[in-house]
Amino acid sequence: MPALTSPRSWLIVALVCACGWVIIKALPAGTPWGSVDAAQESQAQGTFSPAHRSVRAAISDFLNRHPAQPVQPIAFPHKVHLARGLQCEACHTGVDQGPDAAIPSVKFCMSCHLVIAKDRPEIKKVAAYQARGEDIPWVRVYNYNASAHVRFNHAPHIRAGVACSNCHGDMLQQTTAVRAVDLNMGYCLSCHTQRKASIDCTTCHY
Repeated sequence: MPALTSPRSWLIVALVCACGWVIIKALPAGTPWGSVDAAQESQAQGTFSPAHRSVRAAISDFLNRHPAQPVQPIAFPHKVHLARGLQCEACHTGVDQGPDAAIPSVKFCMSCHLVIAKDRPEIKKVAAYQARGEDIPWVRVYNYNASAHVRFNHAPHIRAGVACSNCHGDMLQQTTAVRAVDLNMGYCLSCHTQRKASIDCTTCHY
């Protein structure tokens, strides 16, 4: 097998990556190939189902390619809510107490919008989800490939005084959330080194 430093090896790697990119671009966004829920359900039944919504999603996940600005079902204006004095923790409950930043439910949103701005088009969409008994299918902006075995815990970062904007960008300038920072290993290690936090592998990986 040729060494990876040889021109031939790099050509093979480049061709494989190029083929993957061509496949991603060629596949329609809605190509069916199971869902996460379907995968979990089928595992319980002893059958196999892929854990991605589409072939395109599977390849994108493998190549760690994620849209910088995912299309959300509701154009939620972060900057409008923050300008009115709401704090991140008001909607993303539990973020200062545990690993996850909860995503607000349709009931939570409508607790304000039953009265506030109820005639606006985006609020009418929220109300329609509630009327159908459905939760809003928000698209996660940040996530890690399961194969990376990364565990991120918000709470200790908040206790250490790390501002939300360090990872999420200036939300006062954003409407729907964008992937403002590429949270790769280099970015995280750089921050940990600057703050003299542990850079032991087991701090972030399991």
